[in-house]
Amino acid sequence: MTWSETDVASLASISEKIVIDVREEDEYVSGHIPGALNIPLSVFTELFHNIPQAPTVFVVCQAGGRSARACEFVSQQPDYESTQFVNVTGGTGAWILEGYDIVVGNQPR
Repeated sequence: MTWSETDVASLASISEKIVIDVREEDEYVSGHIPGALNIPLSVFTELFHNIPQAPTVFVVCQAGGRSARACEFVSQQPDYESTQFVNVTGGTGAWILEGYDIVVGNQPR
């Protein structure tokens, strides 16, 4: 199984999407992509089963490194063999720099 990459502009153009934010909780609370679910990389191997089953799941962190590691891991899990995982290059940092809305707090929306 493989995973791919996209940029924040492409992600922003998709209205209905599942986004997993793998940053730590304090980073997530300080500002995240609307609708993003938080599963920190530090506990990702234990909690990845909380990722909704979907054809495509986008994974984001601050810049793209941690989310790439998460994509590499989860794309090898048999339960998600029919899911395409997409790393968001530039991450939340690029999302904010591009001027897209963020949500502050511990809730996805």
